[in-house]
Amino acid sequence: MTIEEIKAQADRLVNQLNETISVGKPSSGQFEGAWAEAAQFINDFGGKDSKFAGLIKDVDLVMHDHGWVIGVTESAINALVRYLDHGLHRTISPERQAQIDVVSDFLEQSNTLLQDKKIHPAAPAVIIGASLEEFLRNWAEDEGLIVDTSKSSIDTYSKLLREKKLLTKQDIKDIISWAGTRNDAAHGNWDQVSDSSRIKIMLEGVNYFIQKHTPSEY
Repeated sequence: MTIEEIKAQADRLVNQLNETISVGKPSSGQFEGAWAEAAQFINDFGGKDSKFAGLIKDVDLVMHDHGWVIGVTESAINALVRYLDHGLHRTISPERQAQIDVVSDFLEQSNTLLQDKKIHPAAPAVIIGASLEEFLRNWAEDEGLIVDTSKSSIDTYSKLLREKKLLTKQDIKDIISWAGTRNDAAHGNWDQVSDSSRIKIMLEGVNYFIQKHTPSEY
C-alpha cells in the first residue's frame, strides 16, 4: 500500500467515526465497529507497541464519551499518517538493501542459466540454494541473532529465524525442500536435479519467499 492509499484509508476511517455521531447517538454496534477498524489500522501501520497505539490503549468505549474517543483516535491516526508521510517509519537500511540486491542478481543469473539447454539444471540449483542461504544469513544478522559462522547453513539460519517467530511452519517446510534440492545438486545426485522444470519451480518459490520477507517502503 502506498502512502497515498494509506492517507485515503485514514480519511475514510476518521469520516466513518465522525458519521456515527453526526446523526445523533449511534448504536453500540455501529460505533464499536467503526472504532475497532480505526484501532486495527493504527496497530497495523504503527505497530501494536508504538506510541500511536499507546494513545488509544486506555480507551474505554463504555466509560468514555464517544466524542472524546473519536477525538483521541483521530489524533492518533493523523499523527501516524504524518509520521509515515515524512518517511520516519523504519525502513530497510542501505546495507541490507544492497545485500538483497546482490541476492536478486544471483537469482536472475540462475534464471538465465535455466534458459540455456547446454547448462545442466544442477548449476542454477546450486546458485539458487546459495542465494537463499545468503538471504537467510543477512536476515538473521540484521535481526541481531547470534550466528556461529563455523556451523553456518540454511538449516542453522532458518532455525534461528523460526525461534524468533519470523518464519512460519510452511516457510520451514519450503526451505527444507529447497535445501534438499541444493544438496542433491552440490553432491552430484544428478538424477534428482536433471529436470529443469523442477528447478524453475524452486527458483520461483525462493523468489517469492524473498519478496515476501523483504521489508517494503510505503
